[in-house]
Amino acid sequence: MRFLRRVRHDLSSGENLEIYVTALLSLTLAVLGALDVAGGKVLAAATLATLALLAGGLLGSRRQVAELAAEVRARAAGDISAEDFFSGDKPELVQQIRGARDIGVVGVTLARTLRNSIDELERRAVSGSVIRIALIDPSGTAPAEAARRSTIPHRPEVYQNRLRTSIDLLRELLEKPEVRDRVEVRFLPFVPAFGLVLLDPRRPGGIIHVDVYSHSSASGDAVFTLCPDRDGHWYQHFQAEFDRVWEHGRPADASDGFPG
Repeated sequence: MRFLRRVRHDLSSGENLEIYVTALLSLTLAVLGALDVAGGKVLAAATLATLALLAGGLLGSRRQVAELAAEVRARAAGDISAEDFFSGDKPELVQQIRGARDIGVVGVTLARTLRNSIDELERRAVSGSVIRIALIDPSGTAPAEAARRSTIPHRPEVYQNRLRTSIDLLRELLEKPEVRDRVEVRFLPFVPAFGLVLLDPRRPGGIIHVDVYSHSSASGDAVFTLCPDRDGHWYQHFQAEFDRVWEHGRPADASDGFPG
């Protein structure tokens, strides 16, 4: 049964097709030869065609192996394209949050991040996960600073409106008694130089996403992802950066509309 499942998977995904075709042709030729249905010329021609198909498959496999070896050598030599290192988003973030027990988030307004993940964050908190979220302080000078760094330097109210949406989501989250002791929110008196999402950062399978914020550009931010076993020093660097940023944040309290 396992073999049949493997065959079905390969056929549905288009993998190893030349092997299955070669095996089918070889079996057909063997049956035709045994039954004396096809003549020698037909069998010889069919055999050559089968060998040609097999050779083509081997060439394709060798090319893939050569490309993989070249990529491994390039990575070992540090010759990695920025396109391979950076991305424009974190498309699997919600799925990654789903299994995390320790979650840390730092950003400017976090409007999109919270909008997309607030339901999953609530589920994680109910399940016992610890969640720490830091964003800029709406009552300080940070919104004006964020505006100056953006494409709308004279409209800090835009950032205040974005913050209002995020804060409303966080207030609603913390109003639930079952998550209140698991979620902590802090306000930053400055605009962080980068955004961070830490998922189980002290566990072997941890992940840290880093958003490199752009200056006066609407083209989007560059994102890269760090893993502890692969990125050692830099993984620890950004883990420590989160702790330093967190220490400078002001805990949200009743004066901000949060539960006391």
